[in-house]
Amino acid sequence: MKRLPIPEDVTGEEIDKDVRQELQSLPKTLADDVAKNLVMVARLIDEDPEGAYGYSRVALRLASRVAAVREAAGFAAYATQKYSEALAEFRAARRMTGNVDLWPVMADCERGLGRPEKALDMAGAPEVNKLDKAGQVEMRLVAAGARRDMDQLDAAIVTLQSPELASNSVQPWTARLRYAYADALLAAAREGEAREWFAKAVEADKDGSTDASDRLAEMDGVEFVDALGDEDDENRHEGDEAPQSASAADDQVVEDSKDSDADEDADEDADDDVTDEDIDADVTDDVIDVQGVQHDEHDKDAEDVKD
Repeated sequence: MKRLPIPEDVTGEEIDKDVRQELQSLPKTLADDVAKNLVMVARLIDEDPEGAYGYSRVALRLASRVAAVREAAGFAAYATQKYSEALAEFRAARRMTGNVDLWPVMADCERGLGRPEKALDMAGAPEVNKLDKAGQVEMRLVAAGARRDMDQLDAAIVTLQSPELASNSVQPWTARLRYAYADALLAAAREGEAREWFAKAVEADKDGSTDASDRLAEMDGVEFVDALGDEDDENRHEGDEAPQSASAADDQVVEDSKDSDADEDADEDADDDVTDEDIDADVTDDVIDVQGVQHDEHDKDAEDVKD
């Protein structure tokens, strides 16, 4: 089984204590290995979903009968829009634990699979009454999204209208709820109300979980200019002018050396093939430190250039 590199600073102790307790059913070495892969899933899922997905698959192959592993695999698949796979993992985790916490994200997977009607059925199921307040708000967001999928904008707006939306207190879900409401209003061409609620979303969004500030600025006609980026582009264009002026003379040189270039390209392709085969041959059950290999290759290239 192919393993993925684990950074030295990852010990496995970083995982939640409840997950650690679940892993106690495994042999210690295996539990530590699974824990490290789960830590990597959590570390990468926002910035590198595909990377997180890879680690989740390793953990799944190691401990598929652990509910926390199935749940992590579900969220990694969900983050990469593999909704069918995510739904299967969430269902498996729910069967193992009997917990309803995953109900809203399961309904959202149905949306992702193009089944908004199924998501709405789940929004009206008895399981919703067993959710905590955060879960019920999440279910409301999913239901509103399903209404929008079905081009039922007015129904989506009504779905989001709730005591949680009207409350002045800021909760973890407040920014996302206000944002969804503003976005639905804007889609319904109710610009004045939409602007008001985007502004309210900005007030609640202390950690930047939404782009409400950008949407508000866009509605106000504010444009952000990256002056540093423009200057870099200008310098880059100025640097490109000299080579462009010599391009006509270079065309003959390129034409004369076509055969030689083709041979060199063929050699480079052959080298690439060898590198891939070597890498595949080196894949074992042990953890591969890919970054170390890349670093050694880079140093070798640098020494060759120096010679």
